[in-house]
Amino acid sequence: MQPLAAFTVPAIADIADAPLTARLQHLLDNKTKPLGSLGRLEALALRIGQVLGTEAPSLRQPQMLVCAGDHGLAAKGVSAFPSDVTWQMVENFLAGGAAVSVLARQHGLQLTVVDCGVARPLAARDTPAGAPQLLVRKVAPGTADASVGPAMTAEQCAQALVNGMEVVRNLPGNALLLGEMGIGNTSVASLLLARLAGLPLADVTGAGTGLDPAGIERKCAVLQQALDANAGATSPLGALAALGGYEVATLVGAVVQAAAERRLIVVDGFITSAAVLVACRLQPAVLQRCVFAHRSGERGHALMLAQMQAEPLLDLGLRLGEGSGAALAWPLLQSACAVLAEMASFESAGVATQTV
Repeated sequence: MQPLAAFTVPAIADIADAPLTARLQHLLDNKTKPLGSLGRLEALALRIGQVLGTEAPSLRQPQMLVCAGDHGLAAKGVSAFPSDVTWQMVENFLAGGAAVSVLARQHGLQLTVVDCGVARPLAARDTPAGAPQLLVRKVAPGTADASVGPAMTAEQCAQALVNGMEVVRNLPGNALLLGEMGIGNTSVASLLLARLAGLPLADVTGAGTGLDPAGIERKCAVLQQALDANAGATSPLGALAALGGYEVATLVGAVVQAAAERRLIVVDGFITSAAVLVACRLQPAVLQRCVFAHRSGERGHALMLAQMQAEPLLDLGLRLGEGSGAALAWPLLQSACAVLAEMASFESAGVATQTV
């Protein structure tokens, strides 16, 4: 394992290209429609073209990456479900029965599940083409209890970051959709948001898997203990190591690698947004590559999106995680590309343009 101080974030170039942006905007403005009448779909088409660097963007071999890990904090009752649900849901993903499995199958998304730190041993397996695959990149069987000290050592955090980068380097395609699984990881997202944005815990902590008001109060108390126990962890990587999870750190590595490769990154909900929050504090240009799928029903997600000045595509009250919101938003990205590629211009269709 390498020390956290030695971890190097890859260079991520600014995608600003004024001539390309002007050409994309001209194409959109001259489609057979009133100016701007496709609303945010036009802005989405523009963003995809900018990320992929072309006037004719095509989304190829999209990859749904679901990172899984367990958390020492879960033993303190911060979730309505026991930690065993983490490995059980990983098996459900691979069997094709989870929401993200169904949605990935429906939309032609290749599903890869990564064991980043699940407490139960899981074995990598060969899978038929198109079926979900499991990659074992386990740093340790769950993090330590962040309410009494750092969740990860610096070396463990660095290894998870490197693992995420390596996983993405070996995935095909030009679009990466983010998902996660880990009982207790809404607590991790709340902690990272509170620490990195300086927001009160009460504002960023919600029901997670379904806690009642008393459970949320107990969760807040445990999370305050975690902030107090790790008061000196204020840098993005320091906070990630002290308060984060192996699946979140792996996602941070995946995000920076995908951004460096100029892939389009489709961000799911609260937990994957926390990984992007850390990543963009390391490299602000990461956000140029991101499309935020939805605003989740989890308390704190709207505040997290505001920190990144992100406007999500959907608002369906989702709070499942797994990458389910990213999969649901995927057809909008396909439609945006189709409009650019297939919709006629006024000139090609012989349609008169607006005169007043």
